[in-house]
Amino acid sequence: MHDHHPGALAEHFESYAQQREASSLGMWLFLVTEVMFFGGFFLAYIIYRSRWPQDFAAASHELDVWLGGTNTVILIASSLTMALAVRSAQLARRKATVLFLLFTLLFGLGFLGIKAVEYQEKFAHHLVPGPHFELHGDADPRHAEMFFSLYFGMTGLHAAHMVIGAGLVAWLMIPAWRGRFDAEYHNPVEVVGLYWHFVDIIWIFLFPLLYLIGFHVKDH
Repeated sequence: MHDHHPGALAEHFESYAQQREASSLGMWLFLVTEVMFFGGFFLAYIIYRSRWPQDFAAASHELDVWLGGTNTVILIASSLTMALAVRSAQLARRKATVLFLLFTLLFGLGFLGIKAVEYQEKFAHHLVPGPHFELHGDADPRHAEMFFSLYFGMTGLHAAHMVIGAGLVAWLMIPAWRGRFDAEYHNPVEVVGLYWHFVDIIWIFLFPLLYLIGFHVKDH
């Protein structure tokens, strides 16, 4: 049988199907370690928020809910375009695969751009943990500083994953443009898609935990 994908099948695999299953399993195992990685931050957040709920809520009011909400919409849209890219690759639709990968990349870069604007605002308002940290209001500054330490740690780690994901999506566009993917061989798009969806899901948890916790307290 003629091989339409020279060099794509590693020598220790008997078929593309076997290679695809191994790649998917490997990515799932990697994502499990990532869950544990982020889990440390989430555990710290739960512990400190349970100790200082009012101060965490007050600090949360300093975040821009509209920017965070916009980024949430952007990532949900990017998950859709990534799923469509995977499907297009499976159907050997070269132009559609490249187009959906491009949309995914642009959404990812848009997310990072908005996050950069948010970070700049925090620096301008002295809300970065350190000797120049300032928070006006009734909240204990030490507890509010812990909130922002977790905010920068969690969103910074997430942004780093977004940068990696954007790089992977950009890399996929090259073989996609060359028509390398079809029903037989498309596992690179699949595994990158799994990674991208994981990063999106992490943000779905971060947004309410960081941006929305102050609403109930504020209304009272």
